[in-house]
Amino acid sequence: MNKAENLLMFAASEHDANMLYAVGMFVPDPFIYCRLRRRHYIVMSDLEIDRARSQAPHCRVLSLSRYQKSLCQAGTEKPGTADVIARILRQHRVRSVVVPYDFPSGLAAELRSRRLSVRPRPGAFFPARQQKSPSEVKKISAALLMAEVGMAEAIQVLHSARIAKDRRLIYHDVPLTSEKLRAVIDTAIIQASGLASHTIVAGGHQGCDPHEPGYGPLRAHEPIILDIFPRSQKTGYFGDITRTVVRGRASEAVRKLYDTVLQGQKVAFKSVRTGVRTADVHRAVQDFFKQQGYHTGKRRGRMEGFFHGTGHGLGLEIHEAPRLAPTSTEVLRAGQVVTVEPGLYYPAIGGVRLEDVVLVANHRPRNLTKFEKVLEI
Repeated sequence: MNKAENLLMFAASEHDANMLYAVGMFVPDPFIYCRLRRRHYIVMSDLEIDRARSQAPHCRVLSLSRYQKSLCQAGTEKPGTADVIARILRQHRVRSVVVPYDFPSGLAAELRSRRLSVRPRPGAFFPARQQKSPSEVKKISAALLMAEVGMAEAIQVLHSARIAKDRRLIYHDVPLTSEKLRAVIDTAIIQASGLASHTIVAGGHQGCDPHEPGYGPLRAHEPIILDIFPRSQKTGYFGDITRTVVRGRASEAVRKLYDTVLQGQKVAFKSVRTGVRTADVHRAVQDFFKQQGYHTGKRRGRMEGFFHGTGHGLGLEIHEAPRLAPTSTEVLRAGQVVTVEPGLYYPAIGGVRLEDVVLVANHRPRNLTKFEKVLEI
């Protein structure tokens, strides 16, 4: 990206990763950000202006109410966002700005009606977001630790649960369900200053749908997929971890499935390095699974085998570039942080997925995940 380009965003940094990356502070309502002639500006309401001056020191903080008052004095009735932006751009003698591809279309039309050029940028608005600084790696590691805290609580509850005659797990004298275990995980993450959302606790055949959150009683002797991806309340960065466990004894078929996925993850680790195409990382895992006799395809109307990507970028979004997927044309670069999460899913056996977070380097990746991998508990 050309650092001399003039940039414009209008979004809430609490929900928009690009805005959070640009300003470094959470704001719940949309506000104006501009990078004009290499300087950063944010336009804040009276409610947020003092906090912005403290938390976004690299930005010059402009008063929204002052601009609205000035526009009213100049004859503009009920000045809106487009009026304020137009006034700021003209003050800086800027007539053309680059905006994110998801910039509000109505606002873009209003700016164009004021003879300003608004050019949406396809793809990454801030390409530098892909390569994490040492400070960002620390923030991701801190969020990952929150995920590991949640995982540890889940493992402890499963370990303590009693196995009933019908194989249901009993915890504190009541059946242990996916919903109850998810609540335990999410509560532990909140206590660690994270926010959990859509945590996956999927047992048995439910685990064969990779995005099924899980519901109902959990049972012994069958695989349970635990996929935890909290966001740090302080920084906005995400952690991500998946483990597959069995409370009790795993069948021989599940053990073989688990060992194959574990070896498949090691195959991926060997491929993740600077200059390697992300599609090649995925293909290496896919080929290994085929060699082990685990084929992917549709059977009885549903997919089975390995039918999702090997991983994805991680940062201010849970899923961001690069993607380790068969159709990806991206190449790994040093400083990227990606998940490595192969899985195999067969309804007659169950699902197994293992996920760690790694930092891409020139030779071997650095695994940021510390939590152990144990099948039976």
